Amino acid sequence: MSQSRIRLERVAKCWGATTAVDDISFDVTPGQFVILLGPSGCGKSTTLRMIAGLEEASSGRITIGERDVTRLPPGDRGLSMVFQSYALFPHLSVADNIVFGLRSRKVPKAEQRERLEKVAELVDLTDYLNRKPAQLSGGQRQRVALARSIISEHPICLMDEPLSNLDARLRSDMRREIKALQSRLNMTVIYVTHDQVEAMSMGDRVILMEHGRIVQDGTPDELYNRPASAFAASFIGSPAMNLLPLIAGEHGAIIAGEPSVSVAPLEATGGQLGIRPEDIELHPVSANGVPATVVSEEYLGADTIVHVTVGGHALRVRINGKLTLTNPLCSLAWAPEHAHLFGIDGLRRHDLTPNAFPTSPQTIPRPPRVGSFQH
Repeated sequence: MSQSRIRLERVAKCWGATTAVDDISFDVTPGQFVILLGPSGCGKSTTLRMIAGLEEASSGRITIGERDVTRLPPGDRGLSMVFQSYALFPHLSVADNIVFGLRSRKVPKAEQRERLEKVAELVDLTDYLNRKPAQLSGGQRQRVALARSIISEHPICLMDEPLSNLDARLRSDMRREIKALQSRLNMTVIYVTHDQVEAMSMGDRVILMEHGRIVQDGTPDELYNRPASAFAASFIGSPAMNLLPLIAGEHGAIIAGEPSVSVAPLEATGGQLGIRPEDIELHPVSANGVPATVVSEEYLGADTIVHVTVGGHALRVRINGKLTLTNPLCSLAWAPEHAHLFGIDGLRRHDLTPNAFPTSPQTIPRPPRVGSFQH
């Protein structure tokens, strides 16, 4: 078994009556880039800290390779870690902070210098190597912490929201650089974030957590196109998926407050209908679609987020380009493969197929959208 394989078996962490991580299990195969994703307080950072040895598991078993490391100290686990906090030595220069681990392991000085030059260039710190941490901005300090982990070249690297203090441009650049470095070195990476953009763009696999439990474990594509629950549907996507309550209608389930159109089988009553903003077609008023009213719009250049209401419920519709609209009354339509049904328990309904609505022969004028009906 590879020394970089990580396995958690029924791991839990409790502080008194509070359960932070509740009986979770998963395997990370060598070379995988795994994202632990979820909102604040869901247990993702605690899980990472238990893998690192910074927190002791209340129960369960953690193995790295063939070794049971559940009770081992961090230094004996053969991994590196990047914290959300900087954790730098204030009295050392940037260069000394970065190579500190290499010196502790007595790596030859020539190799230290060579690796330092490469990593400093990678994280844009070449001009700051002689400065002390107090002379750096918050984003620069985070890059020092990231460089210190990268330079160690351990087969396993744990990252706890390492890009949170970087500006948007550098964060985007570093996402690509970290992913490229991980692929080149074949590192096993577990990366904690609450940012679904980071999760979707970087991860080979995403483990979504809520209230200390794993709610879905799959590829970014699986979480986006086949969310296992209403929570997963609402957490992945920007803007998030629209979720609409369903009640019983005359010919099937209808959106609460909009009785004119059946949108799902009667068995879906009590659950929710989910539609992603980019999967909704917006048309002039038509008997074929769901009646809606445009409330406002956010023009973003490449596309527009249109805010509409259906039966008193707010929805967002994403269209390409700028919306051209003279009448706020409109109709919505979508294809059946783009609709998702969730039960009363919030879990995905695999046994039901949502209804679909034919597109109108006349769409609201707007720049062409791939996959949409154009007149």
